[in-house]
Amino acid sequence: MTETSRRSLIGAAATAPVWGALPFRSARAQAANTIKIGVLNDQSGTYRDLSGPGSTQAVRLAIQESGITQRGINVEVVQADHQNRPDVGSTVVRQWIDRDGVDLVMDVPTSSVALAVNTIVREKNKIFISSGAASSDLTGSACSPNTIHWTYDTWMLARSTGGAMVRAGGQTWFFITADYAFGHALERDTGEFVRTAGGRVLGQVRTPFPGTTDFSSFLLQAQSSRAQVVGLANAGGDTINTIKQAAEFGLTRGGRVKLAGLLVFITDVHSLGLQTAQGLVLTETFYWDLNDKTRAFTTRMGAMPGNIKPSMVQAGCYSGALHYLKAVGEMGIAAAKAGGVEVVNRMKAMPTDDDAFGPGSIRPDGRKLHPSYLFEVKAPAESRAPWDYYKLLGTTSAEDSFRPVTAGGCALIRS
Repeated sequence: MTETSRRSLIGAAATAPVWGALPFRSARAQAANTIKIGVLNDQSGTYRDLSGPGSTQAVRLAIQESGITQRGINVEVVQADHQNRPDVGSTVVRQWIDRDGVDLVMDVPTSSVALAVNTIVREKNKIFISSGAASSDLTGSACSPNTIHWTYDTWMLARSTGGAMVRAGGQTWFFITADYAFGHALERDTGEFVRTAGGRVLGQVRTPFPGTTDFSSFLLQAQSSRAQVVGLANAGGDTINTIKQAAEFGLTRGGRVKLAGLLVFITDVHSLGLQTAQGLVLTETFYWDLNDKTRAFTTRMGAMPGNIKPSMVQAGCYSGALHYLKAVGEMGIAAAKAGGVEVVNRMKAMPTDDDAFGPGSIRPDGRKLHPSYLFEVKAPAESRAPWDYYKLLGTTSAEDSFRPVTAGGCALIRS
């Protein structure tokens, strides 16, 4: 090798680290100035319509309307399908946090997955805003300083829908329950309200989740119990199939047996059709046609996948992401990325307000407070336009909608 060649190699070796480091420093600087949000939900199964891609669309709208990018802060969104399996959800979240630098995990319908994510996020000191999960344990025995439970929960549903059915004369109950954390919690919470009101639970049957499509044998067990009310402690496609098959079997014919859809979404009503769903009493915390602000929010959401209207889960993703980004803007990017608990504490200290839910607040146990609404599904003749499905029966205030803060057993609450 000539001296000239040797010098050329030495020169190349000397300059390579300098040029190679520039993109690395740029990437690190960009990462330090970027918030990453991971939307984890059911993208392909029973909860797709009420959550799925629509939740990601809602988060993107929140980013757009937060003004965060005008502060020089970048926001990236990733999404994944947890397939309603805790092992899949856990693997995704660990990779998101450890490999991809995700700061906030959002949505997560399927309570068993949400409870697993809740544990991981606390371990990693990141943030979890649950819009899709229902189990009231997220602000009870499993409460975490890193988690906010945003949209609804099983205690609220039990109090509103279950309480209304008991007051209407439904004294004896039988539950058809999805066999996982959500179904168990909803059956438990509703059963407590029924018994407190002087009613009786005559029995229950657990249906495998996911994968059950034929509910005939479970409906026959409910019928043979002679209960006045059959409580559906399930959701999404399971609720749709149960109600359709109950109608086919004539279970509710003549009004002797009432179905209590304990968690029914507007997307479920749309799938059922008003002819089948009419008269169903249900509780939601958001309805697109509730007032001028909810209609304005729905318009800004734009075209939804499948041309649906936003569900309360998707509205919760918008609301939760918007409030989080407001907190990040106030704290600054460095402080916001330093630790999840500090951001959650800032969010709890700030009042919430948006077009989807109106004014609200976040309690020390992580429970987001806003009103809940008892609706009845309209008859076909009462509906004036597409997606005009609900009539309002009653409103429960934010303070009264959710379980008292001292009653859940949350370790964050000092008695």
